Amino acid sequence: MFRKFHVKKDERALLFRKGDFVKVLPAGEHGVFDPFRRHTVEKFALDKPLFDHRLSEYLRKAEPALAEREFHVVAIGANEVGLRYENGVLVEVLPPDARRLYWKGYVDIRVDKLDIARDFAVDAALARQVMTGMAKGIRVTGIEGMFSVIVPQYHQGVLYVDGKVEKVLEAGLHAFWKFRRELKVEVVDLRLQVLEVAGQEILTKDKVSLRVNLTAGYRVTDVLVAHAKQAKPVDYLYKELQFGLRSAVGTRTLDELLEDKGALDAVVEAHIKRRIEGFGLEVDSVGVKDIILPGEMKTILAKVVEAEKVAQANAIRRREETGATRSLLNTAKVMEDNPTALRLKELETLEKVTEKIGSISVYGGLDGVLKDLVKIRA
Repeated sequence: MFRKFHVKKDERALLFRKGDFVKVLPAGEHGVFDPFRRHTVEKFALDKPLFDHRLSEYLRKAEPALAEREFHVVAIGANEVGLRYENGVLVEVLPPDARRLYWKGYVDIRVDKLDIARDFAVDAALARQVMTGMAKGIRVTGIEGMFSVIVPQYHQGVLYVDGKVEKVLEAGLHAFWKFRRELKVEVVDLRLQVLEVAGQEILTKDKVSLRVNLTAGYRVTDVLVAHAKQAKPVDYLYKELQFGLRSAVGTRTLDELLEDKGALDAVVEAHIKRRIEGFGLEVDSVGVKDIILPGEMKTILAKVVEAEKVAQANAIRRREETGATRSLLNTAKVMEDNPTALRLKELETLEKVTEKIGSISVYGGLDGVLKDLVKIRA
């Protein structure tokens, strides 16, 4: 006739009759008159204090006195976040409008409420605590409601809230409650960076197709201004570099470009600095890396260069020949008026000839050498 239900010290139980809730059973032995075995008991371990049950809402609203006696009743406001601690350790983040019941027992439960209507930044110490715990594998329920970002050194972060720029974040760890908000952070490098504008097909003033590669060094000087004036500052800078390069090349002939690439750098730099003034950007340097000619134009230029070099060589040779002829003419004039000089020249010539022969036969003494009887044998 009587049935006994035993509830351990670290448990609580709900008594039901024909599936309908009767009461909460504390720890101990409980006798119930139940001749037809219509009573059942559902037990709960107190080391898991969350009362996640179909009766949770019923007990809160229909039997508030019982709920206050047996449970920690938690109600989070529409603009609040709840931080639930068990024995001093953060274990759960409760979202706005959350309603929870937690068993009262040997687990010490504390819930801190934070107003996030205006200030939705997470305390730095709390953010570090959560991040450290996650690194160790300690999971906090509901932590996905916290948005965190680490801004590296020499960078700044632009915080967007619901698509609007909220503020600039300095280097370090930042965290925010993202409940009912769309949060995004764009990290911006403040150091000098290099932007390559490669492979631009451009026509010169004399209708020659070129491929030009340009390099620019730039930095972001004011993050808020840069992102307020354009959605993607680097894309804007790239586009303006293209326009400046096309304008500079299109107004010059190929010969002008090849003779003075520095002038091209100066024109592009002046254009880009004028276009980005007041946009939170600064261009440190602009330089043309390469001017690439099409294949047929390379062949033509090679022939032009070759012809110029041949012409230069011919001019030099003609100058040398003219000088040599003028020297011979002067020598001849001297010899014409001076027979002794002529004889000396003949002896000089004879000396050079004899250096390359084996023997000499001389007939007629010295006069034969000086006048007309010289025979040479190899």
